[in-house]
Amino acid sequence: MTGPAIEVRGVRMSYGAQTVLDGIDLRVEAGTVFALLGPNGAGKTTLITILSTLVQPDEGTVTVAGHDLATDAGGIRRAISVTGQAAAVDGVLTGEENLRMMARLSGFSAADSKRRAAELVDRFDLGGAARKRVATYSGGMRRRLDLALSLVATPPVIFLDEPTTGLDTRSRQTLWEIIQDLARRGTTVLLTTQYLEEADQLADRIAVLDHGVIVAEGTADELKARVDGEVVELRDARGDVVRELPTDGSVEALRTAIDRLDALGVAGGTIAIRKPSLDDAFLALTGQSSAANETEKEAVR
Repeated sequence: MTGPAIEVRGVRMSYGAQTVLDGIDLRVEAGTVFALLGPNGAGKTTLITILSTLVQPDEGTVTVAGHDLATDAGGIRRAISVTGQAAAVDGVLTGEENLRMMARLSGFSAADSKRRAAELVDRFDLGGAARKRVATYSGGMRRRLDLALSLVATPPVIFLDEPTTGLDTRSRQTLWEIIQDLARRGTTVLLTTQYLEEADQLADRIAVLDHGVIVAEGTADELKARVDGEVVELRDARGDVVRELPTDGSVEALRTAIDRLDALGVAGGTIAIRKPSLDDAFLALTGQSSAANETEKEAVR
């Protein structure tokens, strides 16, 4: 693939009087992992819906894998795989049957479909449930199966809309390894996520979407560098973070932060200073902490 795998220019989308996307420009290079972050309602899922050809934008141009959305939506559909926030699996069939059916629909022979299903059952740790009806699966198991279905064939571009929501830590780590392997093999992955650690670990580049506008774009380190100063942490006797206070780095601000943390009276508490995280950058850019992080933060200047 020559040129960017995904290119978005001037995309606008409204539903009635509500503007959901307001002039989005985006460029994703082939063979990279690109993360789209933003608070709930920022427009992330709407953008994925447009990129996957389910709706046309009100304005702007979209090119995916060299195909123009306005003139060759079919070409885009043949070049992508999409996993949404809800598991799209057939509850009547077993997990293995779902995978083999998807493989046949993707052009695999009967023998190759069986082989590919077995590979994915093993890769997503579904062996114990592969021959059980999906209706009996837990939410996390259904999610793993849904992700496995999206990877039956390996298209040039994959869209993952909050792929690890509902997964346990082990399953999340497995998916991270799969995403990294896909990128190494040349697949382009665009994902939305509320887990900032996920974006930090996986993404070559990150865009932050807020109120339908991209407010920042860069590597994780570049976004972190936008936050001045450091962060003072108060931890309890177990080592859990009780409170975090950003400071501007001055001695006066540091003393103020320590005094305010000391006033909480946490028994056996300790104080540490760290550099800003991606969550700190997200807070600074959007005015909100990530939905997946419940740590309370205050600004001290």
